Amino acid sequence: MKFMKLGSKPDSLEARGHSTRYVSSELATDVTINVGEVKFYLHKFPLLSKSKRLQKLMSKASEEDSDDIYLDDFPGGPKAFEICAKFCYEMTVTLNAYNVVAARCAAEYLEMTEDIDLGNLVFKIEVFLNSGIFCCWKDSIIVLQTCNSFLPWSEDLKIIERCIGSITSKIAVDPASVFWSYTYNRKLTERKKLVEHKMMFLDHIESVPKDWWVEDICELDIDLYKRVMICVKSNGRTDSIVIAEALKVYAMRWLPDSIDALTWEEHASRNKSLVETVICLLPCDNGIGCSCSFLLKLLKFAILVGANESAREELMKKISSKLHEACVKDLLIPAKSPQITTYDVDLVQGLLNQYLIHEQGRCNMEVIEEKDNGKDLYISSDKSLLNIGKLVDGYLGEIAHEPNLGLSSFVNLSQSVPDCARPSHDGLYRAIDIYLKKHPDLTKAERKKLCRLMDVKKLTANASMHAAQNDRLPLRVIVQVLFFEQVRATARIQAIHNNSHDPLRVGGGEKRGINRCQSLKVPMMKEEGKLSKKNSKNSRSGMQLLRSGSRRIIDKLWIVGKGQQENNRSSETSGSLENNSPTMSSALRHQRHSIS
Repeated sequence: MKFMKLGSKPDSLEARGHSTRYVSSELATDVTINVGEVKFYLHKFPLLSKSKRLQKLMSKASEEDSDDIYLDDFPGGPKAFEICAKFCYEMTVTLNAYNVVAARCAAEYLEMTEDIDLGNLVFKIEVFLNSGIFCCWKDSIIVLQTCNSFLPWSEDLKIIERCIGSITSKIAVDPASVFWSYTYNRKLTERKKLVEHKMMFLDHIESVPKDWWVEDICELDIDLYKRVMICVKSNGRTDSIVIAEALKVYAMRWLPDSIDALTWEEHASRNKSLVETVICLLPCDNGIGCSCSFLLKLLKFAILVGANESAREELMKKISSKLHEACVKDLLIPAKSPQITTYDVDLVQGLLNQYLIHEQGRCNMEVIEEKDNGKDLYISSDKSLLNIGKLVDGYLGEIAHEPNLGLSSFVNLSQSVPDCARPSHDGLYRAIDIYLKKHPDLTKAERKKLCRLMDVKKLTANASMHAAQNDRLPLRVIVQVLFFEQVRATARIQAIHNNSHDPLRVGGGEKRGINRCQSLKVPMMKEEGKLSKKNSKNSRSGMQLLRSGSRRIIDKLWIVGKGQQENNRSSETSGSLENNSPTMSSALRHQRHSIS
């Protein structure tokens, strides 16, 4: 830290209690200066030789036959006046980054300028500021922070403006040219591996990162921080990623993690101002420089502190352009009244809608066709859209635990995701299963509506096995799951068998199985309808019988599937699936007979 010593005489200004200061001298004092609650008993001559304002005040006091002078609203208070008084007596006084602003404002108030005495206090402080303080990185920040206590003096004297200019000019310097000390407690984002030479690794660790300045300016109040960041952005020399990192560090430094602390009435106004300021300072690059996680956290803060609508809309626009980078935890934003759910589902729905509009305009959601063991899959050619599918399914799995979540909200959010973004429905099945478990009072029609979101053909083997034994699913869905699993098993066996004779015929068995599946779909639905009518007579006992009946179907189908596999090993018959259809119908008739 830079400092400057003024004067050479020993300090003879002594204190008596908290409210009295006097100069220890053989000469009696002849004037009393009142600054706030402190009285200074001093001599007129040293003061008159340095201060034009004190000359005027003492002249007026003499006319009134008084030795008391009152300095109202003195900048810096008694401590600042003490520095000026010691300078007048040529006592030793030390200026540094913490007291220089107070001394400069006090000297201006007392008019201690060059037209009174050459080398006066104003001149010497200006020399110290220009040659010492503004050349030092950390001293400039300390001085700027102290300026808030001396407004409007520090503003009128352009101390704030000059501090900001000094700080931003150093931020714009090439990191390779930074030689002054700075604070950096965060881990480096990138580290070279130690390959051959230790010196290469050491050089990299000791090099100055681009965001070397971020932590030091976090100590500034929000108004001063805003002015510094506006200058940093306007000079155009700082990368938007670094600016975004600076804003993130500042927000995390001052915004509490606790919701209660964030919305505490005593700090609510300050937190609201801070959030709105950080949002307005975000780089104008559609959020490219900021992580989606940080933007969503900022949106959460904005909602909780009641930030203005325009700031929230601007933030949502930035988030929607990179929603695919988010994780489920980021989307768990608390809902505010009058919403009755724990999390704000409507907000996520709005973000998803904006993202899909943006993506549709960018790439028209192109899809590609792939083969998976002979099966046609239509999925998105854009990995970001696939990430959206996983993100929404994961979010649905979290909010499905919410007892107040309406079925329409769940269904609408699920249906917003394009089919090409869900090559697998395992995540959706998990969310549906949780919703059914947490909402046992759903009607039969509501359960069917919910399960229609899921395509059983897109379930993996493990998910299909779970669904086939899931009593919460409608019977029709269980039958579909079992049937398509049998189709897939048959197709795989047939493909292996055909591949041993003709590799070009792989997948033919599954195509025949799928065609047969379509022909059997209507009879199965009719059988299920008949079962439903019979069960309506006694809902309680009927439900128990229906579940026991579904287990009989499961046993039948697995027995049939096992027998089919054995037949395929010993025979080259290609119409195995067609031969099983009477057995499937027989199983359904057997279940209907057992229930009746």
